Amino acid sequence: MDGIRRALWRARRHASAAGAAVRRAWAEPGRERDLAVQAVKAALAAWVAWAVAGWWLKAPMAFVAPWVAIVLVESTVYRSVRHGLQQVAAIAAGTVVATGAALLLDSTMAAMSLVLPAAVLLGNWRRLGSQGVYAATGALFVLTSPPVSVTASAARIAEAVFGAVVGIAVNALVRPPVYLRSTRAALEDAAGEAQEILDAVADGLESGEWDARAAGSLHERALRLGRLVDQARAAVGWSRESLRVNPRRRTGAVSAPGRDHDDAVTVLDYVAVHTAEVTRAVLEACDRDRQEPRPGPHIAEPYAAFLHKSAYAIRLYTESRFAPDGQDRRADRELREVVDGLVGTLEDLRRRLPRAVPDDPDALATYGTLLSQARRLADQLVDR
Repeated sequence: MDGIRRALWRARRHASAAGAAVRRAWAEPGRERDLAVQAVKAALAAWVAWAVAGWWLKAPMAFVAPWVAIVLVESTVYRSVRHGLQQVAAIAAGTVVATGAALLLDSTMAAMSLVLPAAVLLGNWRRLGSQGVYAATGALFVLTSPPVSVTASAARIAEAVFGAVVGIAVNALVRPPVYLRSTRAALEDAAGEAQEILDAVADGLESGEWDARAAGSLHERALRLGRLVDQARAAVGWSRESLRVNPRRRTGAVSAPGRDHDDAVTVLDYVAVHTAEVTRAVLEACDRDRQEPRPGPHIAEPYAAFLHKSAYAIRLYTESRFAPDGQDRRADRELREVVDGLVGTLEDLRRRLPRAVPDDPDALATYGTLLSQARRLADQLVDR
């Protein structure tokens, strides 16, 4: 019974998640709507390819056209073109080799024993990329659909080419995918997570609460922040790829991510490192087995103020990089003012530290390192 309950619970959870995804796709632009549009486009490409090759022309191997068309409605137009060329080349190579072997040997079984190993090896050729598997697929279509003839093989290649053209055309002409929105969302997600972590650490320092469990949870979030930055970096590259050979770019409606996106990823890398070091220091201070004294209010409170200002500066940084014209200048000015305040807070802490821990070189080194990283972070925020 417990197994049935767990299975029902998982089914309800998956159904709830699917329903939420459908609602998000209907309500607002986002990943869910993009996926839905791509699914409809893939179905449209297959329908068009079959309507022409199967219904109108009644081609002998008409199923090849919609099969190729549906798989080439890729996540970017550039990927459709690249994979289309690779797939057609792989299918053509496998088809030609299998046809020649079958005609020469006059035996399907003998041809299969020779052709399939060669086709599989060909499929590993680097230039065919992930589409190399279609070399063996093309060969199998020839050898398992007798009678083998040059005419039938030529028709199969022609239908593959037609399906590729349809798939690429549909992907390029019908709402070609662009991922600028996803790129900005990924950068904002990483910045927002860093802001929340730093604010939470600062709140704990201000209240004087040194909870090991809470500190451990924040440190784990800080370690995961690096993965969010990696996702943002990947989103920048994905967005640039989505605009290659994309008709929407030629209209001037969209443009590829510029240097500001690269700068934002670089700064967020610094933010992730700094955040992990801060949370590690707090976690170590919460360890009851360690002998190092916890910093008193005269150090904890100004450092908490620095963390709050850092969190606010990170939010202002993303706003200044992606705000519309006019608003970005105001955000830049406010960011510089906040960073100037950060520098002042750091100078105050630098003066306080030697007096606060005069007889503890380890503690002085630990917090001195944190202050140095904080200064580099402040410099990054204002220089980028």
